[in-house]
Amino acid sequence: WGDQGYYEVWLNSANDWIYRHQRLAEERMAELAERDAGSDLERRALTQAAREVLLLQSSDWAFIMDTGAVAPYAHKRFKEHTLRFTRLWEMIGRGSVDERFLSDCEEKDSIFQELDYRHFRGPGTSGAEKDLEGI
Repeated sequence: WGDQGYYEVWLNSANDWIYRHQRLAEERMAELAERDAGSDLERRALTQAAREVLLLQSSDWAFIMDTGAVAPYAHKRFKEHTLRFTRLWEMIGRGSVDERFLSDCEEKDSIFQELDYRHFRGPGTSGAEKDLEGI
């Protein structure tokens, strides 16, 4: 339903650069989702990482970048979510989560309270297929 009925508002020279960053974050989140949280702090970090991926995936950022009116805001928000996710990914990978940074992220963006980071697991690893047996 974009401009003139096409997708150009979401994929053009003003915003095409975001998709490689989204894809990398998605791949990294899928890897993180295979983990079983070893502590409450790690579970919180994994959940916040998943939240940051969902927020950076928002189609609003590409749309706003195309309109130009408040494009700097969209750039800023997209970059913030990408950087937060990357920092969380690095900390989780090292096994050393900075609780102050995590709490700051949670305070800034606490949407999707019921989010389970394991939803990013690949097919066959979440148990969802067993839930669908017999349908």
